[in-house]
Amino acid sequence: MCGRFGASFQYRDIKAFWNLRGDLPGFFPRYNIAPSQEVPVILRNESRNELKPMRWGLVPSWAQDPSMGQGMINARAETLLEKPSFKQLVPTRRCLVPADGFYEWRREGKHKVPMWIHLKNREPFAFAGLWDSWLDRDAGSQLYTFTIITTRANALLRRIHDRMPVIYDREMGQQWLDGPFGAQSMDLDLVLQPLPSELMEAHEVSTLVNSPENDTAECIQPVSSIQPVKRQLPLL
Repeated sequence: MCGRFGASFQYRDIKAFWNLRGDLPGFFPRYNIAPSQEVPVILRNESRNELKPMRWGLVPSWAQDPSMGQGMINARAETLLEKPSFKQLVPTRRCLVPADGFYEWRREGKHKVPMWIHLKNREPFAFAGLWDSWLDRDAGSQLYTFTIITTRANALLRRIHDRMPVIYDREMGQQWLDGPFGAQSMDLDLVLQPLPSELMEAHEVSTLVNSPENDTAECIQPVSSIQPVKRQLPLL
């Protein structure tokens, strides 16, 4: 599962990295992105990559209303070609979601401990995703939404959760956008593998991240180890 992530970089940091066309005014670092929020997503348009703002939580074009997106923030790699919501999007509506880390909650007894997971080299990467557009007939406008594809967890993530997002570097990300994939003749398993554990790190963070209202750099900072306070005995 991927239910919260960060993109704590400037637009210039990813424009050259992903060979993006144009500019995106208002782009700013994010540290705690939650479902239903709008974020920039990379699409392939006329042989060029470009960013387009989209809402997280896929609303299929045939949906009766946009509330369907609340339950479609993730799509399982193993069943993409079985689900009507995703099957028709695989050939032509693949996308990349720029990020530099994501959160997962490790269960410790009755408590859940938030963890920040990122690449060891601290570089931006992208999640594999699918997108769609839904016509709001009342407003006469298009709603663009996306979902993040998940796969089985690697050895690092397995200690925290049994699922993880599909993560791409520049080369694999471009392959996801450009590849001649089709719902009838592709082997998704080859391109939707978990990233190797040795490329990733994870550390505990503050429970600040539990609230989407907190979107600051403090969210991704490691929790400091607290030394127990030694009680001073009264002098006799």
